[in-house]
Amino acid sequence: MENQQERRQNFSKRLTQIELENRMILFSYTMVADFFEFQADHLLFMNATDSMGKEWIFIGKFHASDTVGNYVSISLPWFAVDKGLKVNDEITFTEIPQGNGLWKNFKVVIKRKIRLFGQDIWGELMV
Repeated sequence: MENQQERRQNFSKRLTQIELENRMILFSYTMVADFFEFQADHLLFMNATDSMGKEWIFIGKFHASDTVGNYVSISLPWFAVDKGLKVNDEITFTEIPQGNGLWKNFKVVIKRKIRLFGQDIWGELMV
């Protein structure tokens, strides 16, 4: 029971130019280890609901690398275009617990930094 309480509920990352050009987001495996069991060259599947209630399907792949370590790539071609993602936008996946099936359910939130009255503020992108 204690392990479950310590388990993270989400993972997030700021997007880079290369990730946007390739419409693929990369996470070190340690960022997603609480959600997926590593199996080199295997796929992972995610259902995600955005802030507007629209459902998305994300497909990822596990990669093993001697130079950078284990990592996960998650493809987001239609999502990136539909949301108008930009460099430094922050994407956060929060797990919606529903059992231990092959598919995992998440809420996905995009935040963008805006400058307001001389202050940087992170706001949720509602598109």
